[in-house]
Amino acid sequence: MANRCMSGTLLSIRRPRRKILAGFRWVAGMLACLCAASLQAQVGESDLAGRIQALERQVAELNRRLTPAPVGNSPAVAPGADLPLEARVAALENHVQRLLAQFASSAEPQTATAPRLRPPEPSAADSPLAASFPPLQRLETRATSSEETRLPVAGYMELNFTKPQQQSPTLDFRRFVLLFGHSFSDRLKFWSELEVEHAFVEGGEEKGELELEQAYLDFLLHPAFNFRAGMLLTPMGIINERHEPPSFYGVLRPQVDTVIIPSTWFDTGAGFFGDLGKGFSYKFYGMAPLDATGFTAEEGLRGGLQKGSQSFLRNWAQALRIEYRGAPRLVLGTSIWNGKTGHDLPTVNPAVRIFEFDGRTRWNRFEARGEFASAFLTRARELNLALERQTGINPNLARQMRGYYLETAAHLLPRASKYDLAGFVRYENFDTQFRMPRGFLPLKQFDRSLWTVGASFYPHPDIALKADYQILRNQSEAVGAPNQFNLGLGWWF
Repeated sequence: MANRCMSGTLLSIRRPRRKILAGFRWVAGMLACLCAASLQAQVGESDLAGRIQALERQVAELNRRLTPAPVGNSPAVAPGADLPLEARVAALENHVQRLLAQFASSAEPQTATAPRLRPPEPSAADSPLAASFPPLQRLETRATSSEETRLPVAGYMELNFTKPQQQSPTLDFRRFVLLFGHSFSDRLKFWSELEVEHAFVEGGEEKGELELEQAYLDFLLHPAFNFRAGMLLTPMGIINERHEPPSFYGVLRPQVDTVIIPSTWFDTGAGFFGDLGKGFSYKFYGMAPLDATGFTAEEGLRGGLQKGSQSFLRNWAQALRIEYRGAPRLVLGTSIWNGKTGHDLPTVNPAVRIFEFDGRTRWNRFEARGEFASAFLTRARELNLALERQTGINPNLARQMRGYYLETAAHLLPRASKYDLAGFVRYENFDTQFRMPRGFLPLKQFDRSLWTVGASFYPHPDIALKADYQILRNQSEAVGAPNQFNLGLGWWF
């Protein structure tokens, strides 16, 4: 009996203890949940505070760029880390609105930094119509509250070192080019390009040239039909319209684009351009023609450029280019030129007709491009005789000049690298005496081939350091052709 009483007493004592322990477990569980929730909230709040702090730094940098001096009693961008997050967010919102209002209402050029620009060679992915416009026309900044906009300034420069075989080396600041543009409205735009060649201008090309290569107005009417007038680049080949140093391999431009297509080729004119859809685009200009009195046996048509300086306009010339960009990583183009050239020759008025086609492609880390051009000179025999009577020297001009080149390149650094290194090889064949008129013999030293092997290093996408070696050969047994080593530095902005 006593044992039963003792057992009952212990059982009654154990039951309350179990209830108390269960209560403690329940309270501990609740406290753990509350602590976890509190810790999670603290972590989320800390992360949010860090993001707000980073945003405050970015807005401060934006304020520094857009506001050279404090305006009025503008409060600080960051209200302080000791304020509640809601207050800091509200302060950021107010400051951003104030910066936007200040930027929109300002009409002074110095109130905003011009956007960074890079006028790259249009890729195969670019739209044909966009490629018809200079790159800066896609980076317009609003100048006033009206439709008028300001286009930023761009340019490119080129410094070359050349060492021909058995000759003294030369160092030449070959080109200094500035480009200016203005947009009067969304449909009326101006573009210009001013170039200094060989650094110093003094009375002739031997010391240098100051050239106005582009200065024209665009009247944008419809994607398929727009009008352009002024000083124009002739739409012929690859290089003539895309000749910024980082956009092509090699220190010097291809010789086909120098003697067969006389780049840089520009003159006064007017015409139409547009996007025809399905990857096709066109340019069709009426331009001042070439001057036949400047043609030579060695440099072909190059001496006939009038360059918009009181150009003779006895006859208009026509220039047409059609490009296809409808396939990925592929650009195909063809160009045609037709124009009479006998301005100062009363007895003969020959015509120059040029036919050209080209292609560019890129696959993985490899690139390739090629071009073929053929120039025909009508009445070449009569022109030779007329120039000989006029100057006393037989120019020995051909009735057909022909040239082509093929180029391949490989990007050698990994894709993850912030630099780029491209090795390339180019073969050219160009003959300014390809077919002669009756009674005239070709000069074999002007039937030439050229191998160029080199590399271009890009520490920045807009800067190219170039090196190459050129092996020049001709068909003459009497006149040699020197090889040449070249170094170059080119950049655009």
